[in-house]
Amino acid sequence: MIIQFDDPIFFWRGPAPWFFVTVPVEQSNDLKAISSRVTYGWGVIPVQARIGSTEWNTSLIPKDGRYLVPIKASVRKAEQLQEGDLVMVQLDVED
Repeated sequence: MIIQFDDPIFFWRGPAPWFFVTVPVEQSNDLKAISSRVTYGWGVIPVQARIGSTEWNTSLIPKDGRYLVPIKASVRKAEQLQEGDLVMVQLDVED
């Protein structure tokens, strides 16, 4: 399953600060429908993510009925991204 969407990057200032992009509701519902087949625990879903020309492996994190895509520092640096930037994200989920 390949999912593509636009959303802004946000910074979560929790106990372990990190940058994320939120998967929209419709695509989150599609992911939730296959989550039991692809999760490796706690509802996280392994994916290959892509922003611009940068690809990386990560895991989607369930949050409030949607999923969060963690955006690593190396990705933000390679694509010159900052908090608030609108990004096109492509996710490849093996189901």
